[in-house]
Amino acid sequence: MVMWVEKEGVVMVTEISAVNFRQHLEEMLNQVQYRHDNVVINKDGKPVAVLVDARLFERMRRMQSRFNTICQRIEEGFSEIPESGGLAEIDATVASERSST
Repeated sequence: MVMWVEKEGVVMVTEISAVNFRQHLEEMLNQVQYRHDNVVINKDGKPVAVLVDARLFERMRRMQSRFNTICQRIEEGFSEIPESGGLAEIDATVASERSST
């Protein structure tokens, strides 16, 4: 089990293997519920899931919904522009910004 603290806030993050997570489920749930910590669950040394408190999850869902709405509006706003033209414009803007710095 590895624990670390976010530098920008007071959020504790615990990394734990899936096997240890199953063995310490109640403790991990208490960490999330009462301390609002996050638990990263690793399988074969790689993160596969994160346990977060319900309030944070609901906030994330709202943000995802807003993000999807914004993406849809952008797509609709640029639907008349061919993809190649849009990509060329992006490339030109990036090149212009890079040359001005």
